Amino acid sequence: MILRLRDLSVRLGGSHILQGVTFDVPPAGVTALLGRNGVGKTTTLRAILGEVPASGAVEFGGEPVLGRPTHKLVRSGLGYVPEDRCVFGGLTVAENLRLAVRGPDPDYDTVHELFPELRARAGQRAGTLSGGQQQMVAIARVLLNRNRLLLVDEPTKGLAPAVVSSVAAVLARVAEHVPILLVEQNLAVVRRLAAGAVVLEAGRVAWTGTASDLLGDAGRTRTLLGVGRS
Repeated sequence: MILRLRDLSVRLGGSHILQGVTFDVPPAGVTALLGRNGVGKTTTLRAILGEVPASGAVEFGGEPVLGRPTHKLVRSGLGYVPEDRCVFGGLTVAENLRLAVRGPDPDYDTVHELFPELRARAGQRAGTLSGGQQQMVAIARVLLNRNRLLLVDEPTKGLAPAVVSSVAAVLARVAEHVPILLVEQNLAVVRRLAAGAVVLEAGRVAWTGTASDLLGDAGRTRTLLGVGRS
């Protein structure tokens, strides 16, 4: 397994957000981290990255990493695409990408193959881009560097259906080479991309298994996620 979580707990502002979360992420494909709003999905990603104080154990590539500084985890090959994209609006697309480069040989060829529009908009300020274009920048920044695992948080949130399809296609291509732990509310995207699924409920793991088993059972999907089959 590329990532192992054991009894991961997080308390923030007096609230017990994560209450003993335990699951594994295999070294290939997409694993979806699912659940209703507010159950702790983003907090789980942030705890893995060391952005919030946590107890328990996290192993990345067989090494314990809980408590390590975020920048060291990123340098060791843990990539992160945050929910709010976090582009620098006052900088150009090219400058946003340049700031993300970690090593001497950034993979601009792959980025421009997957996102040809970014080459054309290299001189445009990121704050003037559409939401879908900003999401392209957020994903591209990670892909410039070599990663052993990507944490991707709500990549299709607020995007038009055509853009959702494009983002999903890019993630499918990326997952051929790098495993992804994906937080996603769009179950059609989950069905398209994910092999495995982990469902959180009230800060705990409520279900683990294959994404097809989860989404193929309308009753289970409704009980765990609060939605019907899509």
